[in-house]
Amino acid sequence: MVAEVIINSTAKKLNRTFDYNIPKELENMIFIGSKVLVPFGRLKNLEEAHVVGIKQSSDFEIKDIAKVETGLTDKQIELANWMAKRYFCNVSECIKLMQTPGTRTKNVNNRIQDKKINVVYLKKDFDEISFDIESGKIKSDKQVRILNFVRDNEGCTIPEIEAFTECSRGIANTLIKNEYLELVETKFERNPLNTKKVDSTQNLKLTDEQQEAFNKVAESIDNKKYEQFLLYGVTGSGKTEVYLQLIDKVIKEDKSAIVLVPEISLTPQMLDRFISRFGKEKIAVLHSKLSIGERHDEWERIQEGKANIVIGARSAIFAPVKNLGIIIIDEEHDSSYKSEASPKYNAKEVAKKIAKEANIPLLLGSATPDLTTYYNAKETKKITLLELTKRANNSNLPKVEIVDLKQELANGNRSMLSNDLYQAIEQNLKDKLQTILFLNRRGYSTFIMCRNCGYTVKCKNCNISMTYHSYENKLKCHYCGYEEKLVKTCPECGSDKIRYFGTGTQKLEQEIHKQFPQAKIIRMDVDTVTKKNSHEEILNKFKNEDIDILIGTQMVVKGHHFPKVTLVGVIAADSSLNIDDYRATERTFQILTQVAGRAGRENLPGKVIIQSYNPENFSIQDAQKQDYEKFYDTEIALRKQLKYPPFCDIIVIGFNSINEEEIKKVSNLAYEIAVKNLNDEEFKIFKPMPSPIDKIQNKFRWRIIIKGNMNEKANVALNELLKTLYDKDYKNTKITIDVNPNNMV
Repeated sequence: MVAEVIINSTAKKLNRTFDYNIPKELENMIFIGSKVLVPFGRLKNLEEAHVVGIKQSSDFEIKDIAKVETGLTDKQIELANWMAKRYFCNVSECIKLMQTPGTRTKNVNNRIQDKKINVVYLKKDFDEISFDIESGKIKSDKQVRILNFVRDNEGCTIPEIEAFTECSRGIANTLIKNEYLELVETKFERNPLNTKKVDSTQNLKLTDEQQEAFNKVAESIDNKKYEQFLLYGVTGSGKTEVYLQLIDKVIKEDKSAIVLVPEISLTPQMLDRFISRFGKEKIAVLHSKLSIGERHDEWERIQEGKANIVIGARSAIFAPVKNLGIIIIDEEHDSSYKSEASPKYNAKEVAKKIAKEANIPLLLGSATPDLTTYYNAKETKKITLLELTKRANNSNLPKVEIVDLKQELANGNRSMLSNDLYQAIEQNLKDKLQTILFLNRRGYSTFIMCRNCGYTVKCKNCNISMTYHSYENKLKCHYCGYEEKLVKTCPECGSDKIRYFGTGTQKLEQEIHKQFPQAKIIRMDVDTVTKKNSHEEILNKFKNEDIDILIGTQMVVKGHHFPKVTLVGVIAADSSLNIDDYRATERTFQILTQVAGRAGRENLPGKVIIQSYNPENFSIQDAQKQDYEKFYDTEIALRKQLKYPPFCDIIVIGFNSINEEEIKKVSNLAYEIAVKNLNDEEFKIFKPMPSPIDKIQNKFRWRIIIKGNMNEKANVALNELLKTLYDKDYKNTKITIDVNPNNMV
């Protein structure tokens, strides 16, 4: 028997199968999906590979497979092959996403191992031990205390014996030496939910709208039928309760569920809701802030069927769940469901593929759906639309006010806070209510410039301005992480007229401390959530410790429920409007509507103040009214006129190289091949140009933009284009293809 294997490598030339003989002694152990170690080329060490096919013979002289390890299922291999073709990457890159965390390294010695601990058991029958106590063979009261404790708590550890019996380790060791107790090595699960303590809750009574949404998805579950649903509900309309009751139904039928959330910061609150309903034992959590050991053990719990509800960020879609019954994607509009690194997969597309294969429903939820998703629900009917028009607890949507910052300047107010926002914060502090201030820029100042000659401090590795971080007193590049000391004199003209422009969350925090010295303030952005569990700690502090004001980036705008928050201030609504992207207005509307949804979620009235230099922009006006339908009608008409998604796909061929001449040569050749292979009536192909940020990490960046519908024929043509370019062996240039990328820079 012969195995066709894919070598675990990112090299494009190795993105093909190689034949290896299956030794007789391994024939019953190797299947499609098996992970194997093989001798490859002239390399001394064995290479990791995955079996993607098995056949009777080979046309080549082939080597033997050296070793077999645990692997994937044939369905996972099939999904990896589909993803490699769909997202223009190596099969091995897709396979890595489906492997147990901590086992993806080739070096076996570096892989995460099961954590083992020694636990204590009785070695003799307790009747025999009792006889030894009564006969005086065991005289020590402390030894008797330990033996009684172990009898009642078999499987305890030595530290637990010390803590609960107030006896020393030495006494326990004496009992082990005298063969009354024994130490047994056992696996210890690194469970991130162990410290969670949440009161249990019951299913709530659904509103008529919630019940109708539940019934339609439940029908799909009962009929074992794939169907895609969009649960479109205003902020606070009770989408999570619908998720919980659908999962309850699935669990009762002995099936599993995957729930994707976009931000790690959303996971703690979502987890609390799920734990209170289902308990810790059934739930596994997967996200990047867990230790690699915790992710390894959570993955194994899922694989062994111990956890049947998986909650996590994008990559949790690959969790090895048994008997999947439903996939739910919360805040489906969020850009984080699309990977920026290879493989550049879209978790929503992968979820759709998995749901179709399993004949189960895929439920997407959002208060501000992705425009393409809503178009497919409203116009093409590819998605079933479910609507929740009212807040679940009958609270009113907050009152939204727009402040024109141009007018504030004309009135002499140069503060970061408009007069209206200042007064509203002041009143909230008097009323002992909470405020959220949203500014989607971290750091202190977004760029530093010399007022004398116009010199701007840029990263030495990237063609991008450095951001000033006041707490470390450093300049940082948010693209490559490069840091340098603060510039005090201009390196161009020697002037000391260095000035800070733009504002970030650090500067806002300083300003709020200055204007409201009595207020308790907490900040939440990338710089404050670097430690493990820091998201949860900040959110819990804000909720439970009488913090008055939460300052944050987009981490604070989605999905959180804070009963005492009655005021939300948007410091600069224009920051997302000014990005070089066709989705700028959509993202502005989504962010403003989501952040407004944090106010007045209980019985207290909510107020939102949006500060803007462009108050007349339709996305800001529609966000004020929280009128998604009106925004959608305006934006979809513009997209149709300009031929942007959902009326076409945007395909970006990206080039990245340390050699400027080579990148020009490769990108021009790629353009010629694209023009030749793609029908010019169906596709508009723009000539290669430097990217808006034309240098990152000392590598030049160019791109080709193509507009057209990404069909099977186009996919084949673009995969052929990649193969042609890599066959020419341009060593310094990396080429990627991304369909509808999040970031156009």
